Amino acid sequence: MAMEDGAFEERGIGLQWTDVPEGTGKMCQMLQEEETDLAIILTEGLVKSISHGNPSKIIQVYVASPLLWGIHVAADNPRSSATQLENDKVAVSRMGSGSHLMSYVHAQNQGWDTHSLQFEVINNLDGAIENLSSGSGAYFMWEHFTTKPLVDSGIFKRIGDCPTPWPCFVIAATDAFLSSKSNCLNHILDIINRYTSEFKQIPSIDRTLVNRYGQKLEDIQDWLTKTTWGQTQLREETLEDVQKRLHSLELIEQIKMSEEFLV
Repeated sequence: MAMEDGAFEERGIGLQWTDVPEGTGKMCQMLQEEETDLAIILTEGLVKSISHGNPSKIIQVYVASPLLWGIHVAADNPRSSATQLENDKVAVSRMGSGSHLMSYVHAQNQGWDTHSLQFEVINNLDGAIENLSSGSGAYFMWEHFTTKPLVDSGIFKRIGDCPTPWPCFVIAATDAFLSSKSNCLNHILDIINRYTSEFKQIPSIDRTLVNRYGQKLEDIQDWLTKTTWGQTQLREETLEDVQKRLHSLELIEQIKMSEEFLV
C-alpha cells in the first residue's frame, strides 16, 4: 500500500517488491547471494540461515504475533488428527523453509522422534496441491488463512494447527546493504512502521483485503484480530529462545551471540 501511495518515491527511494512463492528457503538464498537487499522473512528460517553463515542481519520485527501454521492432508486422506501423522512424510516447499522447520517444531511438540522425519520437496503451494492430490499420503504445513480457501473448496483437509512460539516475521537486510545504505534503510523502516501502526484503523480495511486476496470476510476479520505488527527490534531473549529451540532440534550447531544476528 505504501508503494501504491508513492510513499517511498517521495523520499527518492526506488523500492522494488518481489513475491517469492518458494518461501523462506529461497529468500535466504537470495539474501546470501545478494539477489535482494531486504526481505520480509520467517524468523526461525532466517535465524537458522544466519547461524549457518548467511551474511545478513535482522533489522526489525515485522509481525509480532505468532504465525498459525495449518496442518493439511488431502481431502480424501483418512487421517483426522495431527496426532496420527507420526510415520507420514512431510511435504515442504524446500529444505530450510518455514514448512520444513515448523514440521520439526510440531513433531517435537508431539513427542515424536524428529530424526525419523521424511520430506518431499514440492517448491510452492501449487506443488503441495499436486503432491497431496496425487495420493502421496504426505502432510503439509502452511499458513492457516492462506490455505483456508483450499480447505473450503475441498482440496485440503485441515487436521490441526501449530503456532510459532515467537514473533513470526522479521525484516532482514544483507550486511552489504547495511554498510552502504543505512540512511536509506532508516527511511524505509520509517515508512513501513507508519503504515503498520495505522493499518487496522484504515476504514473498511477488512473489505479491501477480501477483494484483494479472495478471502471470506469472516476469515479476514479473524486474521486481523490475531495479527499484530511490530515496529521495534527483536528482543535478545526472543532470539535466544529461537536459537535454543533450533539447537534442541539439531538444526543449528551452536547458540551464538546476539550481535551475530541483530543490528
